[in-house]
Amino acid sequence: MRHTQADAAATGTGVRSRPRAVLPALCATQITSWGIVYYAFPVLLPRLTAETGWSTNAATGAFSLALLVSAVAGIPIGRILDHRGPRAVMTAGSALGTLALLVIATAPNLAVFTLGWVLAGLTMAATFYPPAFAALTRWWGPDRIRALTVVTLAGGLASTVFAPLTAAIAEHLSWRATYAVLAVILAAVTIPAHALALRAPWPAAPPPPPSSDRTTSIPRSRPFLLLATAFTLSGFAMYAVVMGLIPLLTERGATATQAAWALGLGGAGQTLGRTLYSALATRTSVTTRTAVLIALGGATTASLAFTPGPMPLLIALAILAGVIRGNLTLLQATAVTDRWGTTHYGRLSGLLGAPAHIAAALAPWAGAAFAGQLGGHTALFAALACISILAMLLAVASAAKPHPVSGAHPG
Repeated sequence: MRHTQADAAATGTGVRSRPRAVLPALCATQITSWGIVYYAFPVLLPRLTAETGWSTNAATGAFSLALLVSAVAGIPIGRILDHRGPRAVMTAGSALGTLALLVIATAPNLAVFTLGWVLAGLTMAATFYPPAFAALTRWWGPDRIRALTVVTLAGGLASTVFAPLTAAIAEHLSWRATYAVLAVILAAVTIPAHALALRAPWPAAPPPPPSSDRTTSIPRSRPFLLLATAFTLSGFAMYAVVMGLIPLLTERGATATQAAWALGLGGAGQTLGRTLYSALATRTSVTTRTAVLIALGGATTASLAFTPGPMPLLIALAILAGVIRGNLTLLQATAVTDRWGTTHYGRLSGLLGAPAHIAAALAPWAGAAFAGQLGGHTALFAALACISILAMLLAVASAAKPHPVSGAHPG
C-alpha cells in the first residue's frame, strides 16, 4: 500500500514515531471500562431488582438512559477528539466513571440510581470504543485496521473477564458492595493508563478533501443516511441480544452462573471474530462485507430463538453470535474511513454512530418490554432476527462508490 504524506501526518510517522504505550494501555482500559460499566449490569440486575424491589423495566430504563446520554454526548466529544486528542477526554471520563459507579452503589432510591447512570453515560462516551478508535485512526493512519483489531481483540474479552468475575464477587457481597469494588478496579486501571499513555503530541489532521464543501454534505447524502439506518437497526438487534441472552438462557433452564459464563464466552467469540476481520476486509468490497455481516448477525439471533437446547449447544451459538458481533464492531469502526476518509473521522463517526447508539440505548429497556408483550425471549429473538434482515437490505441499498478523499481506501 502506498503511504502518502497525509498518511504520515495522520499516523505520526513523519517527524515523530507512534506512541508505543497507546496500544497496550487502550487494550487494558477497553477491557476494564466495558467489563465494569457495561457488562456488569446484566449480571447484577436480578440481584439488584430482588433487593431493592425496583422493577426490571425501571432498572433497565436507567441503564438505557445512560446509553442514550452516551449517544448524544458522542457527537461533541468527537469534535473535541478531532482537534485536541484523547488524553484529557478519556482521563476525565475514567474519573467520572468511578464517581458514577459509587453513586449507583450507594443510591438510596431509583432517582439517584438513575442519576448515577446518567453520569455513567458520559463516561461511556468518553472512554468506550469511539474515542479509542479516533485516537488509533489518527495515530496509525493506513495501518489503522491492525491497531483497531488489536484493541478490539482485547475489548472483546471484557465480558469474558468481568461477567464471571462480577458473578463471583456477587456470590459473596451485595450488589452495592460489588459495584463499589468494581469502581475501585476501574479507577486503579483506567485513570493512570489514560493519563500517562496518551500524552504523545496529537498529529495534525490530514489535508481536507479537494472540494471544501464535500465533508459538510456527506451526512446529508443518501449513502450516509441509508448506512446510518442500517447500523441503527443492526445495533438495536445486537444490543438487545446481548442484554436478552441471560434471561433467554434462564428461561431454558440455565443457572445464573451458567448464563453469565455464556455471556462471557460470547465475548471470547468476539475476540476470535476480530482476528478474521482484516482478511475479510482485503477480500470483499465494503458493501458486501457490511451486508454479509449484518445478515449473519440475524442468522445467529434466529438460531438462538429456535434452538431449545441442550445448553452446550446454546452456549456454542452464543459464542458464534459473539464472533459475528466482533466483526460488526470493526465494520462500524472502519465505515467512515472506508468510504469518506480520515480527515473528519471524529465528527463523521459521531454522526454516523449517534442513531445506532441511541438504538443501543433503547435496546435493554425495549427488549425487556417487548419480551413481556411477545410472551418471552424466544419470540423477542425471532423479531430481532427479522430486524437484522431489514438492516441488511438497507446496507445493500446504501452502496456508493468510495470517493478518493484523504486517507480513504476502498475495502
